[in-house]
Amino acid sequence: MKQTDNIVLIGMPASGKSTLGVLLAKRLGLDFVDMDIIIQTGEDKTLEEIISDKGVKGFLKVEEEYLYEADLEGRVVSTGGSAVYSEKAMKRAAGSGLIVYLEQGLDALKERLSSLDSRGVVRMPGQDIDSLYHERTPLYETYADITVRCNGLAPDRIVSEIADRIESLK
Repeated sequence: MKQTDNIVLIGMPASGKSTLGVLLAKRLGLDFVDMDIIIQTGEDKTLEEIISDKGVKGFLKVEEEYLYEADLEGRVVSTGGSAVYSEKAMKRAAGSGLIVYLEQGLDALKERLSSLDSRGVVRMPGQDIDSLYHERTPLYETYADITVRCNGLAPDRIVSEIADRIESLK
């Protein structure tokens, strides 16, 4: 059985990782860490600026380094949506606790993501939300210990489901 001392949330941009992470951490009595904020603070730039300055591959390397080096113990961690591109970082996360995939349907994501550029979403030039979704979904599914289907559920209901599933693993 995997340890449940820390929880790593993965999912598409706008899937609710940060919002749900705060609520889940409060419920479980753990600290919350948002890797996007850690990266932006550490680099003293927005995600968009880092992507612009370093390119997609450069940003992914930065993201990998921050996630790999992060202290995950006793925390709920919200990763960036592109963290799943790093096998090294995801193996580190998997070895330190449970990985929860927050699955949102494509239609819901399209409603939430008005602009991929303004959100600092890592993608290849010209890549739209549809192809990004289809590219990343198998990666999220591969790394997830728990998958929670979030479509149409209120945040408190999603947090309850995650907490119940974690408790059932103990």
